[in-house]
Formats: sequence, C-alpha cells, structure tokens
Amino acid sequence: MSSASQIAGFGHAVPERRVDNLQIERQLGLEPGWIERRTGIRSRRWAADGDTLTDLAARAGAMALEDAGIARESVALTLLATSTPDHLLPPSGPLLAHKLGLARSGAIDLAGACSGFLYALTLADGFVRTQGLPVLVVAANILSRRINPAERATAVLFADAAGAVVLAPSDITGHGLLGMDLTADGRGYDLISIAAGGSSRPFAPSMESADCLMTMRDGREMFSQAVRMMTGCAGRALARAGIAAGEIDRFVPHQANGRISDAVCAGLLIDPDRAFRTIAEFGNSSAATIPLSLSLAHRHRPFTTGEKVLLTAAGAGLTGGACVIGI
Repeated sequence: MSSASQIAGFGHAVPERRVDNLQIERQLGLEPGWIERRTGIRSRRWAADGDTLTDLAARAGAMALEDAGIARESVALTLLATSTPDHLLPPSGPLLAHKLGLARSGAIDLAGACSGFLYALTLADGFVRTQGLPVLVVAANILSRRINPAERATAVLFADAAGAVVLAPSDITGHGLLGMDLTADGRGYDLISIAAGGSSRPFAPSMESADCLMTMRDGREMFSQAVRMMTGCAGRALARAGIAAGEIDRFVPHQANGRISDAVCAGLLIDPDRAFRTIAEFGNSSAATIPLSLSLAHRHRPFTTGEKVLLTAAGAGLTGGACVIGI
C-alpha cells in the first residue's frame, strides 16, 4: 500500500492533419472569423482515414511511460477514457495495453464523455493507494468521425487527440490527488448525444446516417450547464483539499470553449493567466483535452515538486468533475 499517488509521466499525441477554421466556415456558410469569436478555436486536428483510436492512444501512452521511466511490466492497470472506441465490442483498453506491451496490466474502457479523464484519474488514484502499483491513464477520442458536418454546433468544436499520465506510488505528503469532486445530472442527458447505435435504438438498414452522428440539442444550455458544473465541482474539490483558489499554481480546465474557461476562471476568482489553454490550436477533443493540456504544459514549463494543479471538466450525460493534484 502507498500513502499517496503521484503523476510520474505525461504524454500526448495528435493527428498530423490540421484543419483551419476557414475550411469549416466555408462549408457551413459562415463569415470568416465566426468560429474563433465564439469558441476561441483557430484550428483542430483530424485523424487520417487509416488512423485508429488505439493507435493514437498508444502514442500518448508510450510517451507517458517513457517520461515516467518505469518498466512496462510494472504497470498493473490501464484505463482508457474514450467516447470513440475502435469497436462497440470488445473494449479498446485490452488492445491498447497489448500495443504498448503491458503484458501484466488489466485494461478497461471508461465512457465518461468530456469528464472521463477525471473519473479515470480518481479511480487510478484509489488503485495506486490500495495496491501500491503504477497505473496508466489514457484519454483519447477521434470525434471527427462522429461530427455531423451539417450541424454548426458540433462541426465547429470537436477534434481528435490523446493524452496520458502514469500514476505511481508515493510516500511523500502533498503528492497526488488532494481533493476531488464528481457529479452527474441526468436531467441534461440528451443535450449532447448520438441517437442511434445503442441498445435502446440499435442500427437498422432504414436508419438515417445523421442518427449515427453527434448532435447538440441546445448549445446555450450546454454552455450554461458546463460553466455551472465546472465551477461548482472545482470549488468543492478545492474545499476538500483545504486549498484556496489563489494557491493554485496552474489551472487546466477542459477545453470545451474559450468563453467557458473564462467564465469558470471568473467564478473561481482565478487569474486567467494561470489557466493553461490549448483550445486555439487543438480544439475540443472531449476527455483528451485535459491530459493533452497537462502534457503540453509540462513541455512548455516542466512541473516542479510542490506545485498544485486544478483540473475541472463537464460534458455529455451530464457528467462533471474536478481534481486538485499535488505534483
């Protein structure tokens, strides 16, 4: 057993294909600059035809494992947070572990939408504390294959990316998960959804192709709910950690929309300069945005011992969460 976990390694991966706003604005008949003004996005990455979710996830996972410097046979559990697995069945986690050579690791998928990484991180922390063994957490999505190109609300936002962290045992006080809060509100269950393909509405030959693609029923309501959930969860996680918002060194929110991040900063009284943002270049890749941002933040300015980092997210379901991490 371990008294705490610590983030021992960071990794990320994005497809090579870069899609600028102008391409989407022309397709949807929008004036130039419309997308950036409303979302903060300038470009995003979309997967090529031959790319698979587990390939993208494996690249991020391999980087995190190398950064952590731990032997692959020591990884005891692999958690893959994704809404776009390679197949509906079987889960993609075992294939990811196989591609990474994690022969002694259990592996499973978690479908937590945009907050999936935070749910996985919370579960991983508990496993490390009770078992004293490392866990690989990867969040990855290829949302470009679920976008309805004719629907403005989703076509302008979503992207493809993967991010990963390795959680390892630590006996140092102040490392790992210091405070967390997870929440769900099924009243907003259908605000973002894919209508068909589940057991409630299985695939059928007569089905419209749009029914198998993502739709956002009410963008304004989703914006409002995301701000509410991200702010509320973050406030409760800070309280449970016994840390004031002003003591946070870096804030890494889910990159849903630049205006959402601004509103959450304002609600928490966090200086916007402490928020690390990747949405302008990489768009919204759902659960992958936070670990992608963590890895890029670490590359930009390496995390140092004693830093306190706040993470928060909200998404389809509705699901939300926040974690305070001690580096």
